[in-house]
Amino acid sequence: MAQTNSVGQGSNGVADESPNMIVYRKMEDVIARMQDEKNGIPIRTVKSFLSKIPSVFSGSDIVQWMIKNLNIDDQVEALHIGTLMAAHGYFFPISDHVLTLKDDGTFYRFQTPYFWPSNCWEPENTDYAVYLCKRTMQNKARLELADYEAESLARLQRAFARKWEFIFMQAEAQAKVDKKRDKIERKILDSQERAFWDVHRPVPGCVNTTEVDIKKSSRMKNPHKTRKSVYGPQNDVRTHSPTHTPAPEAKPATEEELQDQITYWGGQLDRHRLKMSKVAESLLAYTEQYVEYDPFITPTDPSNPWISDDTTVWELEASKEPGQQRVKRWAFGINEVLKDQVGREQFLKFLESEFSSENLRFWLAVQEVKKRPIREVPTRVQEIWQEFLASGAPSAINVDSKSYDKTTQNVKDPGRYAFEDAQDHIFKLMKSDSYSRFIRSSAYQELLQAKKKVRSSKFLNANYKLISKVLANRLGQYLPNLILHQSFVLVIQCNSQCEE
Repeated sequence: MAQTNSVGQGSNGVADESPNMIVYRKMEDVIARMQDEKNGIPIRTVKSFLSKIPSVFSGSDIVQWMIKNLNIDDQVEALHIGTLMAAHGYFFPISDHVLTLKDDGTFYRFQTPYFWPSNCWEPENTDYAVYLCKRTMQNKARLELADYEAESLARLQRAFARKWEFIFMQAEAQAKVDKKRDKIERKILDSQERAFWDVHRPVPGCVNTTEVDIKKSSRMKNPHKTRKSVYGPQNDVRTHSPTHTPAPEAKPATEEELQDQITYWGGQLDRHRLKMSKVAESLLAYTEQYVEYDPFITPTDPSNPWISDDTTVWELEASKEPGQQRVKRWAFGINEVLKDQVGREQFLKFLESEFSSENLRFWLAVQEVKKRPIREVPTRVQEIWQEFLASGAPSAINVDSKSYDKTTQNVKDPGRYAFEDAQDHIFKLMKSDSYSRFIRSSAYQELLQAKKKVRSSKFLNANYKLISKVLANRLGQYLPNLILHQSFVLVIQCNSQCEE
């Protein structure tokens, strides 16, 4: 029969302060009515082939009892309430790790009150390691580890490698104690212990009902959970096992601390958040956009210099005549333009045509300061200030008052990052205004189309010899030399027309 130990309380009244305690008490009242000898669910011992299954009841028994005693008219609602109680571990299926209620002949068993969630359990990984290690010592089919438990055991063994010998000794000692118990009692206790860990270390994909809602936790007087050991207090300090250590008393917060918390949470409310689906879509779009530039996915043209002796790709990237693929990349974002030397030159040329090149020249000057020797920085900072920000500057830029005031203070003690705020402001202006005009401008579109034509012409020149050789081999097998000569003439004419 199931044990009927009294429900324990956490030290310092932590159990009563748990935000879920009201729910736990309501469910435990229902469980107490279910276990009533007269009006509760009938608990029986079922005989099976060569064995007996003690202290069980079926899932349909639970559903029918709820409909009869809890004023529930809908069978689906009764099944839902029963599933919630099973998920919290008040009763559990004896042959499955998934804590859910089924309206059929599946056998269930009540959990002992010692393992009820109202005791505010927070077992540690060392306890879980002892339990899994003990399971491996009991060579029975019903106690074999599931796949996820075997993976957890291997992971814990790596984590606790230094003290695994002691964990093994502890599990071995508990296994010897269990063998001395009565067979039926041992079978019940094993299933209850397994159900406890199914709640606190659930099957992957199942909901963890032990997690506390952050809104409820913020209303707790003492948010620290009571750490308790599943297998009783440990005398050896090497185990680091949770014990009934009382949580420190919480001091009342001062007015300054409360004000800091209000400021912090107010800032959190203003943070920009995105749905996971939107983040995934953005990541996929970014990946698709750059897929042709990733040499691991798309082979480089003409060859990958990291796996061959051909450095043509690097030479093309460093050349003053960028290819069509390189020009196309400038449209991905302003960062792509600014990190490309040719892109910066084309962008600057476009801004000069609009008489607004001072923003980009200021941004480039600040970038150049960051790379200068420290002894040259103060002089160069003053030069940039006089050219772009001082009153009557020949190339004055437009910055907001906040950035201007901070930059004015920084220039008094010049450093590499004296213009950081002003530079960020100018970058945002270029990104939102001048960069978009550059991408839509006829200058960029003409450059993009010109590179496409150059690429097509280069492709034909590079493959002319190959085409000629293939034609020579094919036509030479069937045609006389005169026709072969005429074929070469046609190929040469076609190539010259394509180049034009």
